[in-house]
Amino acid sequence: MTSRNQNLPEPAAGNTFSSAVFPLETMDVPGGTETVLRGGRHLFPLLPTAFAGVRSIGVIGWGPQGRAQARNLRDSLAGTGIRVTVGLRPDSASAADARAHGFTEPDGTLGDWLDVTAASDLVILLIADAALAAHHERVFAALKPGATIGLSHGFLLGHLRSLGGGFPAGHAVIAVCPKGMGDSVRRLYEQGAEVNGAGINSSFAVHADPDGHAVDRALAWSVALGSPYTFRTTLDSEYLSDIVGERAILLGAVHGLVETLYQHHRIAGADPVTAYERSCESITGPLARTISRDGLRAVRDGLDPAGRDTFDRAYTAAYRPARDLVAEIYDEVADGTELRSVILAEARLTARPMTRIGGSPMWAAGAEVRARRAGRGTAVDPVTAGMFVATMTAQIDEFAERGHPWSEIVNESVIEAVDSLLPYMHARDIAHMVDNCSRTARLGARRWGPRFQAAYQQIALPAADGPADPALVAAFTAHPVHEALSAAAKLRPSVDIAVG
Repeated sequence: MTSRNQNLPEPAAGNTFSSAVFPLETMDVPGGTETVLRGGRHLFPLLPTAFAGVRSIGVIGWGPQGRAQARNLRDSLAGTGIRVTVGLRPDSASAADARAHGFTEPDGTLGDWLDVTAASDLVILLIADAALAAHHERVFAALKPGATIGLSHGFLLGHLRSLGGGFPAGHAVIAVCPKGMGDSVRRLYEQGAEVNGAGINSSFAVHADPDGHAVDRALAWSVALGSPYTFRTTLDSEYLSDIVGERAILLGAVHGLVETLYQHHRIAGADPVTAYERSCESITGPLARTISRDGLRAVRDGLDPAGRDTFDRAYTAAYRPARDLVAEIYDEVADGTELRSVILAEARLTARPMTRIGGSPMWAAGAEVRARRAGRGTAVDPVTAGMFVATMTAQIDEFAERGHPWSEIVNESVIEAVDSLLPYMHARDIAHMVDNCSRTARLGARRWGPRFQAAYQQIALPAADGPADPALVAAFTAHPVHEALSAAAKLRPSVDIAVG
């Protein structure tokens, strides 16, 4: 297979796939069905067969995903003879933590990143996006013949395309992309020891498959991570939806929204704690729980008539400005502008640290709110609910219009938020999350959060004083996303993430 042919664009993410090893299921989605794999520890005995030809797995990097994935893979593959080794760059500050979690040089499970690459049958590249963009040629040169390249993000594909290049010929290229932060990937895997199937959903992609085993290897990787269910995408679709989502509802938009609403409630006379509760606490607490358990429509249905009217006015005021911003972000990710901004920022950050965002007055109230939660419920604020759900729906609609499959849409726009990120934001705060996620996500949230904040302040809140748009409300109540979320909920394990 030539390099030219191997790097042609992938076909669109189809609704079906087949496996020679794993039992698959069909999930009903708007307009048809999709094939998914339901995970669980009962599938672990199938892993050696599915990892055909793989005796050594190299996890390159020890960031949040590397730390979680290496440990999950090691634990799932214990006793199979398949070794998991962590590869780090010389003098990596992460080496001590890797050793503390049982990856050490004497037993051959910790080594130099290029040496580990050269010795591995499956090389999972989990170093930072910008670092991978800068050093991918060295990694590719070190690969053993026929080794499988594994990714958990499509950023590298976008970068290679911008250079007119591609992945090296003769290597399978697969991706398994957990729909949650690394800490969630590990924490829910640990909970899976007691509740079979607990974990973070993952998408998978097969970009190149020279030996015909790529699908089963990708599914095995996802099962070993503890994914409750795995759905198909493409690397193109994954990096577009993932990077856009980080800048929109998952991080950037939610940060801009709570800053806006906190100021709104303070101007209206609320004290700092009440303003925090009605903005940040309302989203990370009751809103997240309601959507996770009962879906988006349940938020509106749970309000009294007056609250529902307020929700409708806030929803219809926020939907169009939010949709405009999501579309703008999507265009800039698709044409490479956003990827280039990350690489440029990484160059600047070699000489100066990234500033933290938790300095605005609202975050000082968070500690008091969290301290007095016991025995005190927080009500859903209808303004907050309407604007948050409008932004989430705007992202859903943009992804649907751009042709993403429904499993990807609901995971990237809803499930990742309410079942992974928002629980951590509830335990810490939203600013803490934005300051402690991946560099690519941190940079995107900083760039786009203020844009969302300006749109909410200057467009949405003034419009929310007027009447609701009945057409937008009707479109929401009849939205096909409710069907898609209902289907996905049937595959959800009966456990919520526990945040320590």
